Amino acid sequence: MNDAEPPWPAPARPPEPAWAPEPNPWAPSWAAAPPVPIAPPRSRFWGAVTGVLIVVVSISLIAATIPRRVDGRAFAAEGADTGRAYDGTGKTPKAVPELARNPLLGEGISPGPATCNLPDLGRAAEQLKAYYGALVACLEQSWRPALEKANEPTLAVTVSVTLPEHSSCGAAPTENEAVAYYCGGDKTIYAPTDWMLTDAGLNKARHIATLAHEYGHHVQRESGILSAAADKMTSPNEDSAADKEVVRRIELQANCFGALFLTAVAGSGSITRSLANAAVADYGRANDSDTHGSREHQLSWAKAGYEGKATKACDTWSAPVAEVS
Repeated sequence: MNDAEPPWPAPARPPEPAWAPEPNPWAPSWAAAPPVPIAPPRSRFWGAVTGVLIVVVSISLIAATIPRRVDGRAFAAEGADTGRAYDGTGKTPKAVPELARNPLLGEGISPGPATCNLPDLGRAAEQLKAYYGALVACLEQSWRPALEKANEPTLAVTVSVTLPEHSSCGAAPTENEAVAYYCGGDKTIYAPTDWMLTDAGLNKARHIATLAHEYGHHVQRESGILSAAADKMTSPNEDSAADKEVVRRIELQANCFGALFLTAVAGSGSITRSLANAAVADYGRANDSDTHGSREHQLSWAKAGYEGKATKACDTWSAPVAEVS
């Protein structure tokens, strides 16, 4: 698919498959981009966009999908490392278990520019693995300056296109619960080939949005935000009203972090401005969810990151309840 940015105004591109998405009422004018064919929506369990329930441990599994319905589960990752990295300066970066006061959300912190040279996206597992690997390498390059400025770890994350029965986070979720998920215990994004292709097809915007969101959870893990969020959980199954609010703040922040990356790299390499716009707009195609927020807020927090260009714009923890509903 040719995603080079067309001259303005861009002519409408006819949909490739027979199915075409309904008009997105939440897509803002800045997100206008040539339409990208997407797979039909699938019925999911509970919520929308991404799934995460945090157990009361510092390292959690984040089950997630963008942008279709899903509600994942979190499992304790016993024996996992504490998330430290060394930057060669003699200082040991450390995760800080804080939310609004986390150093990552301080003034003047943002992902840096990076040129994402992505291979062709194809349906074969090896093609997806190569595409995701290159994208995650670009995500790491872009996020490293922000984490280093906050003196927080920058450990690498890996991507798996196969689904293990068990990981450091315990039993894997089912396809009805996730399309992709992040396991903090082994610092791995699991994006099973069948799940991703069924949900996203060869829609580059959706694949990029999914991986950027999942990497946002990795950033939350490295910074200590997930640990602090886990400490706020009040019920064993994370199903109380208070716990669902915490989960919404986690998920909406991951949307915002994903869009922060997109605004940092848009217009260079394989991620054109129009493709970045389409990926951000993709966050607004989800259904309302009591654990992930309304469709409007799922997009509005992504837009906050895309336009705000700094991590402080993603402080969902200081936002009033009405803005994370």
